[in-house]
Amino acid sequence: MRNILIITVLFASVFGFAQEKEKDKASVFNRKHELKVGAIHLLGASTLEGTYEYIYSKDFTYGTSLLLSFDNKNYYDEEFSITPFARFYFQETKEYGAQGFFVEGFGKFLSGKYSPLFSSDTPKSYSAAALGLCLGKKWTNSSGFVFEILGGGGRTIGGSNKPDGIFRGDLLIGYRF
Repeated sequence: MRNILIITVLFASVFGFAQEKEKDKASVFNRKHELKVGAIHLLGASTLEGTYEYIYSKDFTYGTSLLLSFDNKNYYDEEFSITPFARFYFQETKEYGAQGFFVEGFGKFLSGKYSPLFSSDTPKSYSAAALGLCLGKKWTNSSGFVFEILGGGGRTIGGSNKPDGIFRGDLLIGYRF
């Protein structure tokens, strides 16, 4: 009788721990917040782009990006930008939310120094707003780390001495919490 009781207790404890590990493994996909940093901007142009994304549902998220340039040589037209966005995800499996292929619509306020291509003019300061679309893909692992590829563009709608079009893209690395 004692052996049966010991075996039952051991089986129940192993089964209980297995369920707890499965809960912990799936819980990263129930988290609602992500912070990410743009790797190409940071390494290539000494520009910091930080992104916060809120996971509203498995198929829809929204957030904002903030870009600050530390480059005095103006290799990159933008010195400052703030970009609110909304994303729609199109993943094949619905068990893990807010990952896979997505389409993003964004608005952007940006400022910096700009001179048209093939022009010898000195760059002039500008401020403008823009609207655009991006495509991307996001991967999330079970510990919460996020890797994302993003690329797209938009059109400026205000200001003077500004670029007509803008590019939005990067490789982003972050964490879901």
